[in-house]
Amino acid sequence: MLGHSVKLPIGEVLSQRYVFPRHKLRPTLKDENKIPLVLIACGSFSPITYLHLRMFEMAKDEVEEEGKYEILGGYFSPVNDDYGKVGLAPAKHRTRMCELAVDSTSDWLMVDTWEAMNSKYQRTAVVLDHFNQMLNGSEGGGVLLSNGEVKQIRIMLLAGGDLIESFGIPGCWAVKDLNHILGKYGCMIIERTGADVYNFLLTHDVLNQYKKNVRVVKQLIHNDISSTKIRLFVKRGMSINYLLPNCVIEYISANELYL
Repeated sequence: MLGHSVKLPIGEVLSQRYVFPRHKLRPTLKDENKIPLVLIACGSFSPITYLHLRMFEMAKDEVEEEGKYEILGGYFSPVNDDYGKVGLAPAKHRTRMCELAVDSTSDWLMVDTWEAMNSKYQRTAVVLDHFNQMLNGSEGGGVLLSNGEVKQIRIMLLAGGDLIESFGIPGCWAVKDLNHILGKYGCMIIERTGADVYNFLLTHDVLNQYKKNVRVVKQLIHNDISSTKIRLFVKRGMSINYLLPNCVIEYISANELYL
């Protein structure tokens, strides 16, 4: 069951032993009538910003207001270096910045390094399957209820409106992956400045097909902080104070990233 760390030898991971983080994962439900939920954010996080952290809090408010689910934890899963995106710092730096950010700001967010440290790029559908195995498979086992029964943990992808719009870019996502992600897991979409999420949901065939598994979270206080802007500010010698946690700013400076 939850609440223990499992060390697994993963042949494709660039480390001797891989440990799935569980140290902030709640092992039981406060209300056993609710569905246990874990949120997963996949992305570059180069670097992680306050908006990335804020996304989880907005999603948590939405979940608590709906009353159907109970959040046990949330994870950042930084993308593998082979993704090849412009401005992508090495995975060891991106994962460490994420770890510093969640350790200094949150009591329920964690960082999973499986995707980042794998020997090759892993599709988001595969990453979600990995989390499902860790949380509901032989290594996780779901949540044990007081009556001895086990409840499976619902896993959902947490994403910004810009990522969702990439679903419509030809060749960017395999249709079978979209069907797998939205049909098996579902998605919480955070509104983002300049992204018409509602219109995209209406016009995109696969998203519309699984609209019951897609939840849009309104951004009541608009925030357009982006990693791209952070990298540009650093390159131009401009201040990035109050845009991301101080520990991440110090890490960027100490490691001379984005210059």
